[in-house]
Amino acid sequence: MSNTEKKQGELKRKLGVGAALAIAVGTTVGSGIFTSLAEVAGASGSAAMMIASFIIGGLIMIPQNMLYAELSSAYPEDGGQFTWLREANWRPIAFLNGWLAFWATDPCTCSVMSLSIASYVAFFIPSLQGFPIKIMAVCIILAFTYLHYRSVEAGAKFQELITSLKMLPFFLLIIVGLFFMNGSQLAEPAIVGAPVGIAALLAGVSATTWSYDGAIGACYMTGEVKDPSKTMPKVMIGCIAIVILLYGGLSTIAAGLIPIGELAATDTPIALAFSEIPMIGKAAGIVTALLAILVITGSMSGATMYQPRLEYAMAKDGLWYSRFAEVHPEYNTPSFALGAQAVYAILLVFLSGINDLLGYFTVICLVKNMLVFCTMFVHRSKASYNPGWKCPAWKIMTIIAIFANGILLVSTFLWAPGASLIAGVVALITGLPAYYYFEHKNKKKQAQAR
Repeated sequence: MSNTEKKQGELKRKLGVGAALAIAVGTTVGSGIFTSLAEVAGASGSAAMMIASFIIGGLIMIPQNMLYAELSSAYPEDGGQFTWLREANWRPIAFLNGWLAFWATDPCTCSVMSLSIASYVAFFIPSLQGFPIKIMAVCIILAFTYLHYRSVEAGAKFQELITSLKMLPFFLLIIVGLFFMNGSQLAEPAIVGAPVGIAALLAGVSATTWSYDGAIGACYMTGEVKDPSKTMPKVMIGCIAIVILLYGGLSTIAAGLIPIGELAATDTPIALAFSEIPMIGKAAGIVTALLAILVITGSMSGATMYQPRLEYAMAKDGLWYSRFAEVHPEYNTPSFALGAQAVYAILLVFLSGINDLLGYFTVICLVKNMLVFCTMFVHRSKASYNPGWKCPAWKIMTIIAIFANGILLVSTFLWAPGASLIAGVVALITGLPAYYYFEHKNKKKQAQAR
């Protein structure tokens, strides 16, 4: 046995329904919840339309999650979208998906979330400003990397705990808010100048889309999920059901506590809603800051855990640097991929304009999502395709999923056409040469093996 084989471990199926659901829900309900209520209120223009937008926006996401469940059961391995695109024989697109994820979105996400957590901690420690916040962000990145490096089970248990803790205050707000809300506010007329009718509903639904996106995080770890054919459908459907209940309840309570005009105008809708509860009142800022730390910590933990599985899957397939396929022999985690993500994320902490970087690639991410749904027609036509769970009415579900992402794609492109075009050009100029480089290495290895 070679030294390499002695050192190499393998990823094992250790995640049950609870852990996978915690990853899916924890990733979906992120920091965006603190602004999405105001955004949807402004887009829809009235309380009734805002509530309807959140509910319909969630229902539209059901087909998307059901397709994810089928694809996960058909290809029960790590990698998520990369795996599905590769299995559709769209290797260049599969590679570009991972290339952009590593260099433009995933480590950037860890950097932004670690800085956000540190900033909310500074709410309680006013002297914590400037460079010390960056140091705290670095410590947060290292802490979560170490947690998920040492143990999949411990990381999963922490994810279950933090997801439960961060959901609890929201549902408590919904229950307590029922006793203090003003039901007549739900029938208030639309904000002057806001769209009405179908236009208002479409605008509101479009504004909810990113609030429901994120369940796919669990799919990146399908290779470590127990009995994925049964588990992943439960996780995908359970996730969207929980989040619809959460957003539907929050939007109803917020509209009953705060006039729609004020809700649309505020930058802190959750804090404003808490401030209307007599028992909390002036302490709303403190409660919201604590809640924000919990919410973003859950998202940070989940992202740190599942994102490196993409590079791991790419490396196993020869489309990434081979060391990313290393698995710790004792801990059974993708050790090098986790470490590389941490190093790059820490570097980005000390660079400015990270949020701008994330914004540039929004259109690319949406194109990638649409292409994944298009692969359903390819997968279903393959004689070898044998999913453990099949999405009912899959053609209709696929068309709905493509259409839902298409609406957001068009609106995002119209909002930032320059940034979208730049991102597309950068993706092709940097990604395609890298793809051909890795494919050339693969062909060379295959030739030597003959």
